[in-house]
Amino acid sequence: MNYFFKFLKWLAISLVSLVLVLLIAMYAFGVDYILKGVYVIYMQGHQTAYLDDYRYFDNHKIDAGTPQPWAKSTAYNSVPLTDSLKRIHERWGSVAYVIIHQDSVWFEEYYGGYSDSSKSNSFSMAKSITAALLGKALEEGKVSSLQQKVKDFVPELAGPFAEALTMENLVSMSSGITWDESYYNPFSITTRLYFDKDIQGAIPALPVDKQPGLKFIYQSGDTQMLGIALQRATKSTLSELMSTYFWKPMGAEHSAIWQVDSEKYGIEKAYCCIASNAKDFARFGKLYLNHGRWNGQQLLDSAYVAKSIQPRYPESPQYGYGWWMGQYKDKRYFYMDGHLGQYVIVVPQDELIIVRLGHGIDKIGRNNPQSSFYNFIDQAYQMLGSRIQ
Repeated sequence: MNYFFKFLKWLAISLVSLVLVLLIAMYAFGVDYILKGVYVIYMQGHQTAYLDDYRYFDNHKIDAGTPQPWAKSTAYNSVPLTDSLKRIHERWGSVAYVIIHQDSVWFEEYYGGYSDSSKSNSFSMAKSITAALLGKALEEGKVSSLQQKVKDFVPELAGPFAEALTMENLVSMSSGITWDESYYNPFSITTRLYFDKDIQGAIPALPVDKQPGLKFIYQSGDTQMLGIALQRATKSTLSELMSTYFWKPMGAEHSAIWQVDSEKYGIEKAYCCIASNAKDFARFGKLYLNHGRWNGQQLLDSAYVAKSIQPRYPESPQYGYGWWMGQYKDKRYFYMDGHLGQYVIVVPQDELIIVRLGHGIDKIGRNNPQSSFYNFIDQAYQMLGSRIQ
C-alpha cells in the first residue's frame, strides 16, 4: 500500500512538473495565447470560433444614437419559408434570416433561441466595415489618399517591400504580407491574432515579403494592419469611429461591441468580431445600396462606395475594397461575408437585402445552385414571387 501511495505522489508531482514546463515553454516561445484558445474554444465544446465567443474577450462598445427602426412591408411575413430554406436553416444552424425589399422588412425569422436583438459575431463581415472606416478617414484627410504609405502610420512594419505598401493594397488584399489564413491550426498567425492580448506585438511577424499591389490574396492580416493604421491615423479606436460615422447616423437600434486584444492595448480585431444583430448589420447593405447616402445624408463618399463594390483586379472579380461580389442568374450582387456563413447580400437591381446569420455553412462554391449561399438568394426570390419582375 505504501508503494502505491508513493507511486501516486510521484505521478502527481510529475504531472504538475510537466504542466509547469509546458507553461514556461509556451510563454518562452510566445504561444501562451493557445491556453486561452483551448479554454474559449475546446473547453466550451467547439472546434472553432463561434457566434457567442465574444463573452470571453474584452470588447469596446459601439454606441447607438436615436434608433431608426426599419419600416415593415405591408406584406410583412405573409409568405412562409420554402421547404428548401427550412432544411438549410435546420441543417446549418441558422439563427437569423431577414429579407428587406425596397427599404422595408418583408420577412424575418429567428432560430435557436436568438431574436432580432440578439448579438452574434460578425466574423469577417467586419472587414467591410473597416473598409468603410477607411473611406471616412480619406474624406476627413486623416489618410491623404489610397496611395499613402502604410509605414507613415506603422513605421515598425518590416520586410523588403515594406516601403511600397499602400493603404489601397491593404483594403484590396494585395499586400504581399506573409500570412497563414488557417482557422484550425493553433500555431497559425490567424489563431494568434484571435487570442493574443497584444495584436501590435505581432507586427514583426508580418513582414512584407512580396511586391504589393500585384494580385488579390485573401488575408485577414491585411485588414488587421489596416485597422492598426486607421487607429493611429485618426487617434481614435475603431469602435469610436464606427459609432460616430455610421452606427449613430444610421440609427442602429442597439449598441454593438467590437472585440479587442485587451483593455491594456485596446486594438480592435479589425478583420472580425463585431457583435450585433441581423437588422443592424443590414444597415451597411442599405448604405452601400444607396451609394453612401442614408435618408438624405451623404455618410460615405459615393465614388469610394462605387470603387469598393467593383473588383480591383480583373483576374479576381470577386473582391473590391472589403466587399465581395458575384452574380445570381442575370443579377449582380455584392455582399459582406463572415466565417460560418454570416452574410449581408445586396442585389441592387431589385433593391433587395438578404441577411443570414448562423452557426455553420457548407463549403460549396457560391454560384453552385446546390450551395446554401445560392439558395439564400434563390429561395428569397421564390418567396417574393411576382413582387419582383
